[in-house]
This record gives sequence, C-alpha cells and structure tokens, in this order.
Amino acid sequence: MLSPDLIDGLTGDQVRALPVYLGKNQCRVDDFFNVEGEGCDELKIVGDVHNVKWIGRDMTRGRITIDGNAGMHLGSAMQGGEIQVSGSTSDWLGAEMTGGSIRIKGNAGGQVGGAYRGSLTGMQDGTIIIEGTAGLEVGGRMKRGTIVVVGGVRDFAGLEMRGGTIILGKADLRTGAGMIRGTIVSLKPIPILPTFLYASTYNPTFLGLYRKRLQIPGFEIPTAGQDGAYQRYTGDQAIPGKGELLVWQPRT
Repeated sequence: MLSPDLIDGLTGDQVRALPVYLGKNQCRVDDFFNVEGEGCDELKIVGDVHNVKWIGRDMTRGRITIDGNAGMHLGSAMQGGEIQVSGSTSDWLGAEMTGGSIRIKGNAGGQVGGAYRGSLTGMQDGTIIIEGTAGLEVGGRMKRGTIVVVGGVRDFAGLEMRGGTIILGKADLRTGAGMIRGTIVSLKPIPILPTFLYASTYNPTFLGLYRKRLQIPGFEIPTAGQDGAYQRYTGDQAIPGKGELLVWQPRT
C-alpha cells in the first residue's frame, strides 16, 4: 500500500486506514506509522523500515523518498516514477522492474534487478544506482535497463543475462555465467570464466554517454585513452552467448 499510485488523492484518514500485513494478520498503516498530510504522488518515509517489504511495488508514477533503510522487494515490478533511499536496502531491489529509477545511497542485498525463481525475465527497463555494495546475482536474467553498483558485488553478477548494461566498481567470481546478451563493465580486474574469450582492447564510445548521464559523486567511468583501455571478452561460449565483459586496465 505504500505507493503513490494507491495513496494519491486520499485523505489523511484514508491513508491511515489502508491495510498492511504483519505476517497473516491484517493491520492498518497507522498501527506502524505516524501519517502526516494528505495523499499525493510524493511519499516520504522517515525512519528505519528495513522490515517493511514491497514498498513501491508496481508503482507507475510519482516519487518515494526513504530517509533510512528499506526492506526486501523495494520497487518490485516498478513501471515508472522514482525511488530514493538515504540508507541501505535488502534483497530483490527492483526485481522485474520495467521502468522508472531507483537510487540507493547505501548498500543493497542480492538479486538486484533479477528474476524471481521460476521467472524467465528479470529487469526489462529503467535504472538502478547503488552507491555502496550489492550481493549475489545482480542483474540475473535482466533483459534491458541499467544497473550501476559503485562498490563491489558478490558472485554471479549478470547470471543468465539477456540484455542491458551492468556497470560495477568490481565483481567476484563467475561474473556473466550463462550470459546470452548484454554488457557488463568492471572498473577493476575480475576473474574471467574460461568460457569467455578475449576479443580486443579499446575504449567504447558509449561509456562516455553513461559517464555524462549518471553523474554519481565520487564515481567516474574512465574513458580517456591516455589513462588506459578496456579489455573485451565475449561469451558465455558455453551457451553459446553473445554477451560482453569490459574490464578496465589502467595504463601503467
């Protein structure tokens, strides 16, 4: 119920009476929150809500600002609008989203922009920016869109990826495993699976567009040839796939 689509146009009393669940028990919003103002397309949540799941689920418009931490499934199946979090969030951030933007100042859990178990497609459009770190399987089965993680991510980033772009400060093991299409960029050396083949070393021009577009304080995507170049690997050849890994190699 914590979505601009559902609260826009409601009175304060109507927002307070909206149903939420604690386990199987149906409660009211005002059992957990102090509600101020009337319902509109901008929702601000103040406090640590790391145990609150599904905030912004299916939202199509408006803005959610969370001054604190947020729980699992934040922005799940999001279609439009904007979510900003000053703290950290948990697993399944932006899972299967099809539009909109999410920005996290802290860290995120696993399966960012991924596909739920049994689903063939993860994130299909939109932008997710995480200024901290993230967990396992970032971008699993994503088809389109952009995910940026300034810090490191854990294993299986881009698992069975079908398209889109993932830009990482660094990654751990098995990056791009089962990758069919898409691009994964790592700004630090990573272990390359043996099923990815070296193709070339160059500076792709499209990364300059991402550098201008993202504008993340303290984070710049290197593009200058005098500073280094990107090693390009193609795979996953075990599929066989046509994805690419771009790994930055600074000039020594």
